[in-house]
Amino acid sequence: MGKKYKAAAALVDNKKFYSVADAIELAKKTSYTKFDSSIDIAIKLNLDTTKAEQQLRGNLTLPHYFGKLPTLLVIDDTLSSEKAREAKIDFFGGAEKIADIKEGWLDFDIMITTPKFMPELAKLGKLLGPKGLMPNPKLGTVTPNTLKAALEFKQGKAAYRTDTYGNIHMQIGKVSSDSEALVQNANAIIQFILSKRPTTIKGEYVQKISISSSMGPAVKVAKA
Repeated sequence: MGKKYKAAAALVDNKKFYSVADAIELAKKTSYTKFDSSIDIAIKLNLDTTKAEQQLRGNLTLPHYFGKLPTLLVIDDTLSSEKAREAKIDFFGGAEKIADIKEGWLDFDIMITTPKFMPELAKLGKLLGPKGLMPNPKLGTVTPNTLKAALEFKQGKAAYRTDTYGNIHMQIGKVSSDSEALVQNANAIIQFILSKRPTTIKGEYVQKISISSSMGPAVKVAKA
């Protein structure tokens, strides 16, 4: 550990559990990077991720969005140019866009499509899957209402997913972000994850919560 990290870590009482608001202020205070670090929340859940029903994955819209909005591709041959422009959709079309992807075009972050096009897109699984670009109904990217989905993503809809060990990591904002907005984002994530408790879980569900800046020390958060 470097001197800057040690100095930052010395400001955190590892035996103490802080409120969300106090943890955010401390995460800001212990950020020592020259760039505007992100403020992240980590939630450790009592999950067995080898069981499908305990693999949490999906999207939620935070009260405040501070990140870069994603570049959207919508594959829907019923979508008009006017509606696409109103929703600030970056690229849209039908079969011709799938042809472009086959040729190697991947200049987008999220693809939204209708069930109609999934059989054709499924053939591109080896190309799209490893890059996380394959549409998925669980993520809201395969839907009859592509316009609604696009609007949600352009409003800051964020993805969440448990890792192998049952952890969920999400960005709630930046060090420069308004503290109250960060508190609202953190509380929204905590309450949302609590609402997603699998029925097969027995005993404690949320084991640990911490908040930190990009390279700063973790600050333990008291569970409600």
